[in-house]
Amino acid sequence: MKASIRQDTYRHQGLRNQLIRTIQKKGISDPAVLAAMQKVPRHFFFDSSFLEYAYEDQPFPIGAGQTISQPYTVAFQTSLLMISKGEKILEIGTGSGYQACILAELGAKVFSIERQKTLYEKTSSLLAEMGYQRIKLFYGDGYKGLLSYAPFDKVLVTAAAPRIPEALIRQMKPGGILVIPVGDDIQIMTTIHKISETEIRKEEHGHFRFVPMLEDKARDH
Repeated sequence: MKASIRQDTYRHQGLRNQLIRTIQKKGISDPAVLAAMQKVPRHFFFDSSFLEYAYEDQPFPIGAGQTISQPYTVAFQTSLLMISKGEKILEIGTGSGYQACILAELGAKVFSIERQKTLYEKTSSLLAEMGYQRIKLFYGDGYKGLLSYAPFDKVLVTAAAPRIPEALIRQMKPGGILVIPVGDDIQIMTTIHKISETEIRKEEHGHFRFVPMLEDKARDH
């Protein structure tokens, strides 16, 4: 990550250290994931008037009906992906871009789809400023994935899906992992392991709450 015009002070770094200790106490133990979260200044993804909330272990609204996920949830989903350096990761729901940056810090090549045009434009500008060249952003419908860039090693969905989109499974390599919160009001964090083109294995990992994953692009306003 190149130098940014935004400031990451010793105070911010200290608050980030405290946040890392908090999510460790909640059970996150993957050292690579913790190190990636230590590197990414979460306050860069907040408007200046809300910076005091950046290092609380809570989700926070970012506009367009979307949120920046709770840090623990980001760490939990990322740990389930078991990322190796150089893997191609498809992310559904770019949002603020925070999760995509964590994936990039783990050495992944990130392809991320956002259906809200205003968020897509805002996040594209921010990530360019921060120097995340390995993250490719797309404005589109996450249910359809990115067929022209498939296959992917892993797929991460950061919104509540009423069902598991078949297109996302088809666009994974055999041996790939899909992490997706499934359900309506409350979701079950689910991993789909693609054993082969005809066989998958599903695992469930407890309850979470996400904003809904909607089909099609949002209307531009």
